[in-house]
Amino acid sequence: MIEIEKLSDKYRVRKLDENDIEDIRQICLSNPLFYEYTRAQSGYEDIRNDMHVCPDGKSPDDKYYVGFFDKQGMIAVMDLIDGYPDDTTAFIGFFMMRKDAQGKGTGSAIVSEVCSYLKETGFSAVRLCINKGNPQSTHFWTKNGFVVLGEYVRDDGTVYLAERNLC
Repeated sequence: MIEIEKLSDKYRVRKLDENDIEDIRQICLSNPLFYEYTRAQSGYEDIRNDMHVCPDGKSPDDKYYVGFFDKQGMIAVMDLIDGYPDDTTAFIGFFMMRKDAQGKGTGSAIVSEVCSYLKETGFSAVRLCINKGNPQSTHFWTKNGFVVLGEYVRDDGTVYLAERNLC
């Protein structure tokens, strides 16, 4: 089990709920480039669904839809799945930063802290999908040590499966 408050030493981390949807939506709306490369939407129902949907074989107990907060409020949102696709791998289903916090190393610092914590708790890798063609996402994730393993066509578009080895 992931202890979400330990995902960051710098930011307060907590599980998000329906009361946070508008703040999540504002972060999403400030990042229009992401939505140019996916069929995902930033509407209230879309976010509500994302907060609860789990991959096959996983339960809501394995899902951590969390926010990272600084003094001004939510700075980032992350969907983290415990033990997917296997017990030694965590999966980031979604990660987005508040626009005014981008380009300052904040996102990389959050990812680094999350990966350090996951390594300490016994995970050997973190996986995620990158929307094919999105230069910002591809640059961010490869800069943060994620290596593309393959390309897959999904209902919401073509993605690269990428992994960061924690060992």
